[in-house]
Amino acid sequence: MKPMERLARFVIRRRRRVILAWVVVTLFGAFASGALKDRWDESFSIPGYSAYEANQRALTKLGSGEQAPLVAVFHSNGDIRREKRIEAALAAARSAVAKDSAVFTKVNHRLPDAGTRSSSFFATGNPAYVSRDHHTTFAEIYPPGNQTFDPSQVVKDVRAALKSSAPPGVTASLTGRDPLALASGESSGTGVGTELAIGGLGALLILMFVFGTAPAVAMPLAIAASSILTTFGLIWALSYVAKVSIIVQFLVALIGLGVAIDYSLLMIFRFREELARGSDTETALVATMTRAGRSVIVSGSTVAIGLLSMLILPLPFIRSIGVGGMLIPAVSVVAAITLLPAMLAAAGPKINRYRVMPRRLVNPDSHEPRIWSKWAGVVMRHPIVTGAIGLAIVVALLIPASKLNPSDAQAKDFPGAGDAIAGRTQLDQSGIGAGPIKPFVVLVEGSSAPDAARRVAAVVARTPGIASASAPPDWRRGDTALVEAIPTVDGSAKAARPVIDSLQDNVLPQLQTSFGSGVRVTLGGPAPEERDFVHAVYDNFPYVLAFVVILTFLLLARAFRSLVLPLKAVILNVVSLGAAYGIVVFIFQQGHGSQAIWDVHATNAIIPWIPLMIFAFLFGLSMDYEVFMLTRMREAYDEYGSTPEAISHGLARTAKLVTSAALILMFAFFAMSTGPGLDIKQFGIGLAAGIIFDATVIRALLVPALMRLIGRWNWWLPPSAARALRVAPSQPLPETAA
Repeated sequence: MKPMERLARFVIRRRRRVILAWVVVTLFGAFASGALKDRWDESFSIPGYSAYEANQRALTKLGSGEQAPLVAVFHSNGDIRREKRIEAALAAARSAVAKDSAVFTKVNHRLPDAGTRSSSFFATGNPAYVSRDHHTTFAEIYPPGNQTFDPSQVVKDVRAALKSSAPPGVTASLTGRDPLALASGESSGTGVGTELAIGGLGALLILMFVFGTAPAVAMPLAIAASSILTTFGLIWALSYVAKVSIIVQFLVALIGLGVAIDYSLLMIFRFREELARGSDTETALVATMTRAGRSVIVSGSTVAIGLLSMLILPLPFIRSIGVGGMLIPAVSVVAAITLLPAMLAAAGPKINRYRVMPRRLVNPDSHEPRIWSKWAGVVMRHPIVTGAIGLAIVVALLIPASKLNPSDAQAKDFPGAGDAIAGRTQLDQSGIGAGPIKPFVVLVEGSSAPDAARRVAAVVARTPGIASASAPPDWRRGDTALVEAIPTVDGSAKAARPVIDSLQDNVLPQLQTSFGSGVRVTLGGPAPEERDFVHAVYDNFPYVLAFVVILTFLLLARAFRSLVLPLKAVILNVVSLGAAYGIVVFIFQQGHGSQAIWDVHATNAIIPWIPLMIFAFLFGLSMDYEVFMLTRMREAYDEYGSTPEAISHGLARTAKLVTSAALILMFAFFAMSTGPGLDIKQFGIGLAAGIIFDATVIRALLVPALMRLIGRWNWWLPPSAARALRVAPSQPLPETAA
């Protein structure tokens, strides 16, 4: 007796106990999901990279350095340098920051002076803080402590302090990276619960059209709810041994909804099909488990492989997303092959009763859907034309994908209105520019740090791409001092990258050498840390890609007893991924439709971690559909011995399943895009567009067309490879008549 058959009969005999066990773990998960509220990790650390480490040492020694500065902008019709009361306004702003921030060092004792620091013309005497017409000046205010996921309260209080303390006749605005992000809507949007409700409603409507009966509609939703809550329970336990990123909560809720329903669809489709053939409940369920259940395990494994690859990257929060996200398909697979069969065994033929839609959707039979059978015939007769159409669509999307710019958006590209936008505009109109939004900070350490800092400031100020540099007198603590350098362009602009490289690789190392071994000079600040993140991710991305492709190839080669099918699958998945990138670039980076739907202008960049996470999730999720299709095609080929018949049968049998599952996932991911944050919007749309593109262009056009052209060699697995994979070989025998 095969393992899946044994499991099926075990679940049938003990279905009440299985259901009760899942009820218990689901209730625990409901409790744990509430307890997780205060356990999410909001840090984005990049250990081992110089700018991040410099910012962390500045945070430890001076109490601030991890967060990007808030930029206070003052404007008057007179000479702004004479407005000495601006110093009092800055003092009020620093007090507001200190009041809102719980500042602790790594050893958990409160830092002196709350760690808040600022720089301005009045503190340094540097004329670079003032516009040429002397009507505008800016000041940098560095919040103490760690970066938080929602800085809105600090921004609100500092802005209020500035405006209430500004001298008469002086206009005060607060801008900067975080205020601009808040102005663009990053603090607004639906919560996880609302997004889950939107995604669940979309899934409910599709399930009603797919199955048409109350039991068949309710079961996938029940499996999804149980899988999601159980995953939260496991993550709650995981949070006591490792940090778990706050981003995981969005992934568990919405990806869990889509994946769990995907696997439930496959199982219920097959169970109803077996019942329609005249099988009794037990026979139908055993057949479902041995065939569809096996596909579920393979599909879940492909999703898990993509997420497991995140462990290769040297980024703790990305690793936590990988581990936390990997629990989603794992739990969904276990629920699909234990809880769902128990529910199906309890329902039996009643799964086709209690209609909620017309009868033609309620009574499935053993015949293939007519529309998909016709489409399969078209593809088999015209594979070259079909493949060419699919390839043309792919090429059209790969063109914008080639322009992908993984970087934080420049200040000028943030949408919105209000005080932060007014401050940004004032900086631009005054001629100061966007340099103050993300200044560079040089950390000077050593016994002679205060004296060395002044020399560092003088040398850095002469570096091409730097507008000014200064060493504020109060930016010192013991053997540590900081130098602030204002770039001539936005720190996120492409033009800033060679400036960062020059400082890191040439200017500062030469300075350190001239000082001798007693002084250490390191570049920090938000923009260099962002470049560190890009290097940490994309320098290691080839290893991630190789890991996923190789493991997926081996898994599919063993599952389908072929070397050609898995090779085609991984190549088309990479192509599908590139098309998804093209869609994200077209919408958000180039701005086609993003403003109309999300009120987001063209950002000219994609947030650096988005392409990585789209790859991790989309590669496995889209491979689900490949597995669903190839399972039926391999099954049909073993029965008929005809490749065209196998392709036609597999496409006709799985097309409705694949499109339904893709629509459900699309709704779930589109619901994610309604959440707060441009990053969540880009991530959600990337997954939603990628999934629906993959289910249509890739699976309905390119996969069957290529398989038809490859012919009997689809099924080739030589004896040597079969022995290594521990399966029977598969020789491409001459085709039989269908």
